Amino acid sequence: MSDPKPPFGGDFSKARMQSEIFGQMLSGAVIAAAVIGGPIVFVYVLAFLGSFLPEDSKEALDPTPDSFSHYEQLIDDRAFV
Repeated sequence: MSDPKPPFGGDFSKARMQSEIFGQMLSGAVIAAAVIGGPIVFVYVLAFLGSFLPEDSKEALDPTPDSFSHYEQLIDDRAFV
């Protein structure tokens, strides 16, 4: 069940190995740039679009005040005996 075709077409020269390694490193760098840079670009695009909003909409009260839960922590000042 062995593969009748050798890897790299049987070409194991130094130039071929360097080009294969460079290609894998370059593709990994592109994927890493997309994973890291994608969310950063997304945030900057949202900030850019938000700059076109009028000032009144940025400073207005929340139209749905119950959309985020807000809990206040009550601190008991009594001494434990």
